[in-house]
Amino acid sequence: MTSYEYELYEPTWCPGCGNYAIRTALKQALEELNLPPHEVVISSGIGQAAKMPQYIKVNGFNGLHGRALPPAIGIKLANKDLKVIVESGDGDTYGEGGNHFIHTIRRNIDIAHFVHDNQVYGLTKGQASPTTAMGQKTTLQFDGVKLEALNPLTLAMAAGAGFVARGFSGDIPHLVEIMKQAITYRGYALVDILQPCVVWNKVNTFAWYRDRVYHLPEDYDFTDRDEAFRRASEFGDKIPVGVIYKVEKETYEDKFDFIRDGDPLVDKKLNPKEGERLLKEFM
Repeated sequence: MTSYEYELYEPTWCPGCGNYAIRTALKQALEELNLPPHEVVISSGIGQAAKMPQYIKVNGFNGLHGRALPPAIGIKLANKDLKVIVESGDGDTYGEGGNHFIHTIRRNIDIAHFVHDNQVYGLTKGQASPTTAMGQKTTLQFDGVKLEALNPLTLAMAAGAGFVARGFSGDIPHLVEIMKQAITYRGYALVDILQPCVVWNKVNTFAWYRDRVYHLPEDYDFTDRDEAFRRASEFGDKIPVGVIYKVEKETYEDKFDFIRDGDPLVDKKLNPKEGERLLKEFM
């Protein structure tokens, strides 16, 4: 098997952080898919989850807070042969990056998006994120959060996502299988991963999740949109994990003949005269 281990950098996550399990699951998923490291790119923004490109031996891009998706789109359009993965947190994606999140779904570009959802801002010391429960007290919301929590799964489905899933960092084998499906899916694939923050979130702990998480049954029909919305809306005493919704859709890249049928754009040679012509149009 190909090794994705980065021995140069020691992770700086807190002991017991759920990010370690997600990293293990991602490495295992890539190994089982037998993807050469040079054919994989991880794009990230800012936050604890966004450190992932530093700890897995593949191509990586680390950018601004909430801006992991635009570079990922550019990378995929430039080289359609790459497997592009986005690693981000709930604040990074659903807060600062909320606009990019919605419009990436609309494009349905072929990338896998893994959101480490610990329901607080982990890197910036525990403030409420868009997925923090209403009423929950944090380091900044001393008397409890006053906003309804965002449901990223129902939002993604309403925006038109063709692949929507939820995983749990406390169940690595199950998470590996979800990741493999997301990476091989043709189009935008969202996996919201329940990832306890052991320092700043004392409510949504590993024990809290284990008491509530359940696997979707084997006969579950993930093409049934109405049922998928019902399952995606469950987040209380019971929380389903697995592929909640999956249908085939035309990708953004396939809508352009020169991308779909041509060589990767990165391999195309620029004609200097054509460049001069285009510049003159703007003069």
